Amino acid sequence: MRRRLFYCDHHQIELPKAHKFPMAKYHMLRQALQRDGLYAFEPAPLATREDIEQVHDAAYVEAFLGGTLPPQAMRRIGFPWSQSLVQRTLCSVGGTLAATSDALESGYGAVLAGGTHHAFRGEGAGYCVFNDIAVAARWLLTHRGLERIAVVDCDVHQGDGTAQIFADEARVFTLSLHGRRNFPFRKQQSTLDVELEDATGDDEYLAALETALGKVLQWKPQALFFQSGVDGLACDRLGRLSLTHEGLRRRDQMVLSACRENEIPVVVTLGGGYGEPLDATAEAHANTYRSALVIFGKER
Repeated sequence: MRRRLFYCDHHQIELPKAHKFPMAKYHMLRQALQRDGLYAFEPAPLATREDIEQVHDAAYVEAFLGGTLPPQAMRRIGFPWSQSLVQRTLCSVGGTLAATSDALESGYGAVLAGGTHHAFRGEGAGYCVFNDIAVAARWLLTHRGLERIAVVDCDVHQGDGTAQIFADEARVFTLSLHGRRNFPFRKQQSTLDVELEDATGDDEYLAALETALGKVLQWKPQALFFQSGVDGLACDRLGRLSLTHEGLRRRDQMVLSACRENEIPVVVTLGGGYGEPLDATAEAHANTYRSALVIFGKER
């Protein structure tokens, strides 16, 4: 059977015309990969409230699902509340959970969404409502008995929500490789934070990642979540780094090859990407999933 990708772009968030979030990139990404003809595509299932409340405060979950979060809380998230946002959010978490099951079965699972790493236990932020990676990691701890889970977050913005959620959880190793001067301006403490200066280029970035990844591998994780944001591209509006497409391809190959060589099931999620033009962001995202097939094979 061809490897599958779970997608969420069939749930469209209702946004004002002038909104800055590049919602179109999700459909552009799926179209690009469908043209390749290498993956099977499945709509992501909706996560259950029970799974989400293993990570997030029940009162916060209730308020978001019911549309009763205060306006300031929704402003911090960055989206206007709507039923379509609820469906899309549940789908994003459900897609990561489904991809996690695939990873346990075949070594690699992936979703064309997720990576919502700015969501904390009791609040959302930065276009993130629920933390899909944290929910899936907690599911592995609770339902599959794993004892060592790693999160390798390569988004240019720190995975602050993930760091906070697992601050007191010794079974989860959180690595965040991010811009020192970029959002969020109040950082959390990950297991390992690697802070990069503005305009960091490919060679310096990859050297830093290689060193950090070595520390993750020494910990011998039993599963790994790869938050594969591409907002480090030089053309990204919010990134402030100077990475090239080739640099990002080498990044993806480094992380994914390490997982394959060490027999670590890996779950690939999306993350940030706000390039101008947006085509460059969609292409960079697509290259991550193409690299995965080269490393793990086209069938599961």
